[in-house]
Amino acid sequence: MGKARVLIGVAIVGIVALGIGTVAAAHGNNQRFDEQLTGYEEVPALSTPGNGTFRAFVDKSAQEIDWQLRFGDLETDATQAHIHFENPTNAGPIVVFLCTNLGNGPAGTQPCPTAGGTISGTIRPADITNLAAADGIAAGEFDEFVQAMRAGATYVNVHSTGHPSGEIRAQLEDGHGSHHSGRSDG
Repeated sequence: MGKARVLIGVAIVGIVALGIGTVAAAHGNNQRFDEQLTGYEEVPALSTPGNGTFRAFVDKSAQEIDWQLRFGDLETDATQAHIHFENPTNAGPIVVFLCTNLGNGPAGTQPCPTAGGTISGTIRPADITNLAAADGIAAGEFDEFVQAMRAGATYVNVHSTGHPSGEIRAQLEDGHGSHHSGRSDG
């Protein structure tokens, strides 16, 4: 009876250790971001009824970021949305186009729903522009981009005709979203 308890205890410790190792390894490659966009995060801050959510699932080993942007209640029509590189107190260069109605994005950039709505896509190395190269993220530098996201040095911005520099914004922050070892659409 005592030997059986010891074996069960060793088995439980082994399973727990394996689970912890799996979670630690997954954190290195996979991460989820869930952010709320508001005008209060714009630089300078802006009072607007506009609002939105941005969700992203980073799969670093596959070199992909699946994302969804939902926004609405903007004061004027949406013109474009991007992920920019910069800290929370400044505006910075575009790293990735999410949508545009201005014809200024890379080939294949989807149109923005002008009155609000939901768009989604997948970011791959080829989607990373050269617009932030002077700041250290050159075209195609996926790992640099993910590192900047995890450091809280990127933000999502939805621009509108009345607020061309941005109407709603959310800083992407490590720890703000939760870490997952697998995909979750919840």
